[in-house]
Amino acid sequence: MKLQSIASALIAAAICTTFVPPVHADRNAGLDRDFPRPLVIGHRGAHGYLPAHTLEGYALAIELGADFIEPDLVSTKDGHLIARHEPNMIATTDVASRPEFASRRRTAVIDGAADEGFFASDFTLAEIKRLRAVIIALAKRKSEEKGRPIGIYPEVKHSTYHKSIGLPIEKRLVAILSAAGWNHRDAPVIIQSFEQSNLKELRKLTPLRLIQLIDANDVNPDGSLDFTAPFDRPFDWTASGDPRLLARTFGFLVTDEGLREVKTYADGIGPWKRYIVSTVAANLSGPGEASLKLLPANNLIDRAHKVGLFVHTWTFRNEQRRLVSDYAGNPVNEYLQFYRLGIDGLFSDFADTAVAARILFELESNPDAGRCLIGDRDGPKRHQPECPDQRD
Repeated sequence: MKLQSIASALIAAAICTTFVPPVHADRNAGLDRDFPRPLVIGHRGAHGYLPAHTLEGYALAIELGADFIEPDLVSTKDGHLIARHEPNMIATTDVASRPEFASRRRTAVIDGAADEGFFASDFTLAEIKRLRAVIIALAKRKSEEKGRPIGIYPEVKHSTYHKSIGLPIEKRLVAILSAAGWNHRDAPVIIQSFEQSNLKELRKLTPLRLIQLIDANDVNPDGSLDFTAPFDRPFDWTASGDPRLLARTFGFLVTDEGLREVKTYADGIGPWKRYIVSTVAANLSGPGEASLKLLPANNLIDRAHKVGLFVHTWTFRNEQRRLVSDYAGNPVNEYLQFYRLGIDGLFSDFADTAVAARILFELESNPDAGRCLIGDRDGPKRHQPECPDQRD
């Protein structure tokens, strides 16, 4: 059976199913109660099918079964927050072809790297399609339509840069969430950032769950991670000039000491998946990552769980060049590996595949669960007393 057919056959049931939470439920009280496990987060919407950070993409991710949708937040000139992957809009809009904006092309230094283009902070909200509050409204409306909770997973982009130009994001984000009634611990919101100091600031501003993202530049041929700038460390560490922080890379955050430090200001970590399962050069004939082989998984998930942190990893894709040879060209095999390792959630460009794999994982773990997978896109139709989640 083709993967697409599997996804189509299982997606309706997946949308209606709330799985039994894993043993580390205390890390995610509220999330475990209301959402399936592991979480499937629509990466920039449904980036495998539609352009990133569009309402259509967010809506499609929800239709495909995503539990959360991910807006990356940057600031406009007049201090509004919009969903864009980066402050530079040259690659994601038609701004370069608009003669009225030609004079705004410039070079900016963001996280230590020069970048030429058109920057959101040089445009007013009136000049950029309004996205600030619409995403929250979309999530709420779709939650009502689908009869299941849908959350948002905003990323605060380039916090140090935005503060340097007088447009800090953090307090405005909390104000927006407060106005929407979503600034409380049980709200379906998780805030993420690659920087550390702004997460510490947010910890004082909001009870919402916070996640420390953990990056790297690449994987070396031997499977070790490459920490070339600007992906060597959180940029606020670089900007601080503090010798203690300059001696660290992102890799510090996955040590036992680093995990304990993260626990003081955040609820989880979001490491690139190569921190959990790395790759080595294998000189195979496949394109991209298909030429590589996997190394054995490490114990990062277990170590994070032991200090009370949840683990969400990224990014999962269907394209052959994105799949290491061990997965035999089938993206479901990658999802199943991480689900079996105990991951708490993951970001996917193809939420339908992630959800279909989650169904297979549940059936693998509990063959009797099949009797509970009865439903459609409008909500659960189950009435068996042994099934979790008896919402009608």
